[in-house]
Amino acid sequence: MNMKSMTGFGKATVELPGKKITVEARSLNSKQLDLNLRLPYLYREKEHELRLVVSKIFERGKVDISVNVEQEEAASPVTINKELALNYFNELKSIAKDLGEEQQNLLPLILKLPEVMQAEKAEMSEPEFKALEKVLLEAAGALDQFRLREGKQLGEELKSRIENVLNLLQLIEKLDTQRIETVKSRIRKNIEEFVDKNKIDENRFEQELIYYLEKMDITEEKVRLKMHCEFFIKTMGEPGAGRKLGFISQEIGREINTIGSKANDVSMQKSVVQMKDELEKVKEQLLNIL
Repeated sequence: MNMKSMTGFGKATVELPGKKITVEARSLNSKQLDLNLRLPYLYREKEHELRLVVSKIFERGKVDISVNVEQEEAASPVTINKELALNYFNELKSIAKDLGEEQQNLLPLILKLPEVMQAEKAEMSEPEFKALEKVLLEAAGALDQFRLREGKQLGEELKSRIENVLNLLQLIEKLDTQRIETVKSRIRKNIEEFVDKNKIDENRFEQELIYYLEKMDITEEKVRLKMHCEFFIKTMGEPGAGRKLGFISQEIGREINTIGSKANDVSMQKSVVQMKDELEKVKEQLLNIL
């Protein structure tokens, strides 16, 4: 069974000289692929390429992937704009003199002013990009495996609930035979209460009874319901069958509703209600199936 859930989590890490890259991937259910890729500034120039890589793995779902870089101090060299710092110092010194203020230690303030301290512009090397691409695929792959494991569990539950519907259908088939005889007896008894038994036209009575029973007949609905349930279980083995299973569940629901409207029997109605309950739980789970 290749069924997958649309929720999951995956994580992967790679160590590079001077830095550590960690990728976390999470997903929730969605009708389409909704990919949110959060990257550090250094990697944003490669966002389009990385999106293409990830999109090949995920068909549907709201997928959030975040890339975090832990960098060693030595790996983030900075330079001080000495000329700008000196200009700031002279200006601040002049202002302090004009205001008659004592000159305090101005260096901590100057270092916080704009453009005084500048990080050296870093560029991503090709080996680093390959490492990033690899760890991204590892995290995405871990997420995909998570979805596969959860999908297997969901698949087992779906199959169990559809089998419950089939078991209830068997019960309805037994009750249906008893129901017909009960209806025949009830109609005859009601007529005999108002009409002399000897005056009943048996041929006419049989014709009217047949017409009435045809309105209550659920033979076709039982056949179709069984076929839809069996088709549902078979389709579960197809990859990416979530939408298709949703359509089949709608057909199952139509047959159950029709059986309920024709039942005219308390015991059968109870089974129909149980069927509806099982089907609603199936539909809830299908929202999370890829």
